[in-house]
Amino acid sequence: MSKPVTNINEITSQRRSRPLFGWRSILVLLPLSFGGWYFWTEAGNARASNSGGSIAAGTSGSGPAIPVVAAHASRGDIGVYITGLGSVTPMYTVTVKTRVDGEIMAIHYKEGDTVQKGAPLLEIDPRPYEAQLKQYEGQLKRDEALLANAKVDLDRYATLMKTHAIPEQTYATQQATVAQDEGQVEMDKGLIESTRLNISYCHIASPLTGRIGLRLVDPGNYVQASSGTALLVITQTQPISIVFPVAEDQLPAIRSRTRSGQNLHVEGWDREQQHRLAMGALVTIDNQIDQTTGTVRLRADFSNSDDRLFPNQFVYARLLLQQKHGVLLIPIAAVQRNGSNTYVFVVSADSTVAIRNVELGAANGEETEVAKGLTPGEVVVLSGVDKLVESAKVSVQLRDKK
Repeated sequence: MSKPVTNINEITSQRRSRPLFGWRSILVLLPLSFGGWYFWTEAGNARASNSGGSIAAGTSGSGPAIPVVAAHASRGDIGVYITGLGSVTPMYTVTVKTRVDGEIMAIHYKEGDTVQKGAPLLEIDPRPYEAQLKQYEGQLKRDEALLANAKVDLDRYATLMKTHAIPEQTYATQQATVAQDEGQVEMDKGLIESTRLNISYCHIASPLTGRIGLRLVDPGNYVQASSGTALLVITQTQPISIVFPVAEDQLPAIRSRTRSGQNLHVEGWDREQQHRLAMGALVTIDNQIDQTTGTVRLRADFSNSDDRLFPNQFVYARLLLQQKHGVLLIPIAAVQRNGSNTYVFVVSADSTVAIRNVELGAANGEETEVAKGLTPGEVVVLSGVDKLVESAKVSVQLRDKK
């Protein structure tokens, strides 16, 4: 049997001591737990940092090879071009209007047709002018008869004058009558010619070879010469020209070559400068510089046999100023730029890349001249450069031009 507790003070003391022991334990263990958590977190961060450093360091040479597309720097020919955004301008544009009043009876063309010079286009009712022509022709016959009779009287009066059988005044009056009748006959002839001309104006023919636009007046409408209403518009598209501006400081080089008799070639390119539309030649330079823009306009002619150039179309004109031969060329896609340098990534023999600063010369849409920084045969990276750093390991796929 257990020993009974008889001391009430001892029991109370034991009950009070238990809570005091629990709080002291918590105060001791709390700092130890926080310290352990901090040490574990810092150790984990250190391990992550060391792991990340190994990956970053491995990118420069110890990691897997980065696939890139590259090409050799090689010697070739390239043109020096002057480029300007211009517009396609027809050689001739004619707005056809009526010269006579009348109803449109017939139309002999279709919208968008290419018509030859002299081809019939429209018919205006000629009947009023044909009736007028008959009237003037009858009037002419009458006046010619009066003139013939007046001349007979004049000859008779001339014979009588020799014998002084009639007064001199009668003879002079008859001379004036003959002159008056001659004038009336000439007037009748003029009216006849004018009416015949109006009849010819009723048959409207094409004044040039070109393309017809949309029909502006329908058959059955009454047109008047005084109104100035346009019937249709014809534009010559073969040949056609491009008018484009160039900077005034480029003008001396162009003029020196034209004065020496060189025939400067001009290419027409689309707005994105991705497709060449036509080949032509420079024909003229404007006679003054536009002071607001500091440019001068040039005109180049194109045969446009395939109708790839359309009137008022915006195109880029590229004037070939000089042809360079045997210069070092690389694809323009290999050229990289930052705030201060122009550079390329050069692939070394050990399949690593090196950054090389270069100086460029003439360029076209696909290639550019390297004036300094490369030698023939070196391999430059075209695509995949966004993943490259100095000494990065690469796997090269060559894409040289054929």
